[in-house]
Amino acid sequence: MNIPSALGVACAAMAFGIATPAAAHDTAETVTPNFRHVIPNIPGKSLIAVVVDYAPGAASVAHKHAASAFIYAYVVSGDIESQVDDGPKRVYHVGESFFEEPGAVHRISRNASDSRPAKLLAVFVTDSDDKALTTPLK
Repeated sequence: MNIPSALGVACAAMAFGIATPAAAHDTAETVTPNFRHVIPNIPGKSLIAVVVDYAPGAASVAHKHAASAFIYAYVVSGDIESQVDDGPKRVYHVGESFFEEPGAVHRISRNASDSRPAKLLAVFVTDSDDKALTTPLK
């Protein structure tokens, strides 16, 4: 499989894993399913994509994804602050991307601006039978 295909699968997997409806207030994200498809040449794997919209100042709760999920995230608009596992906190700008290894904890995912919205495309490569792709941490 070529790299663009793998990244696409990863983003899609993440997308549906996060596709739980967000709280209806300005401090949470809104997740919209974008794509889901079984990967025909990788038995048991699917590519899932979601679009994550952050209102100004909005953030996701700390979470992890399905143990099988490799995630590719791409900033579509605005600026997104992110921290995966114990890595550094970083602000990603339009056109920049990052990834999450299977089993990683996404400690911070938020709009870095209090005045402008931000949008992220998340693509997952995951086991096709994974049901809950995103689980909030307690």
